[in-house]
Amino acid sequence: MRFAINVPNFGDTGDPATFLRLAREAETAGWDGLFVWDHILVGHGLGFPICDPWALLSAAAAITERITLGPMVTPLPRRRPWVVARQAVTLDHLSGGRVLLGVGLGHPPDAEFGAFGDETNARRRAEMLDEGLAILDGLWTGEPFAFAGAHYRLERMVFRPVPVQRPRIPIIVAGYWPNRAPFRRAARWDGIAPLPRDGEEGVPIAPADLRAALAFVAEQRADPTAPFEVVVAGQRPADTAAARAFFDSYADAGATWWSEDVNTRRGSLDEMFDLVSRGPAR
Repeated sequence: MRFAINVPNFGDTGDPATFLRLAREAETAGWDGLFVWDHILVGHGLGFPICDPWALLSAAAAITERITLGPMVTPLPRRRPWVVARQAVTLDHLSGGRVLLGVGLGHPPDAEFGAFGDETNARRRAEMLDEGLAILDGLWTGEPFAFAGAHYRLERMVFRPVPVQRPRIPIIVAGYWPNRAPFRRAARWDGIAPLPRDGEEGVPIAPADLRAALAFVAEQRADPTAPFEVVVAGQRPADTAAARAFFDSYADAGATWWSEDVNTRRGSLDEMFDLVSRGPAR
């Protein structure tokens, strides 16, 4: 199991200089990945500082050499899929192929979509997500591609360069268990970021639920033996021995990544830097 930190793109950790300090510290301390949230409106638009995650990730790619980078997750229905295709490929080349692309419907819908006059209906956003993923996959081939769907239409075109990673940048789909639809969607792609429905902030999906979710995904996959990432996010126990047993339970359940919350709602910024500098409890 590999270990990442996941960082909000708002508040103290959304400050670009602070984010880059965290990126340097994470690589130095031995973390395997740096994931960033993707929100556009926090605190009901009352001036809460927020930075663009793609700009933050690109800056982090330029100052790191090893760690995996990516949005975890980006609400694809809120973005133009062809723009995301360009952004992700650019980041993949800038980082030398160190990108995971996390995607989801987006939450909360009123702030992330409704405040801008965008689609808030979950079913229609799910349709947009599926069409958007098909567009990413088609554009990244570097071959002539056209698309006609209910929500998006692309004339025949060629997008280049292709990603460094082949056959594509790995796509990780987020979903709340036991909702089945996002897990069926994940089975068609390269991984899952499972969340517990109605879970508390920082509390990950339980190992038993993770086993059940991955058993369901395996039933849906065309090739259950193909590589498949499982990114579990939350907060580790403070005690080192307890943390090791905690991580063992997730690795045994099928997690391939532990993504540690680095969030100033959890503690002060100094405490978050201290957490990162201690490195992962492997």
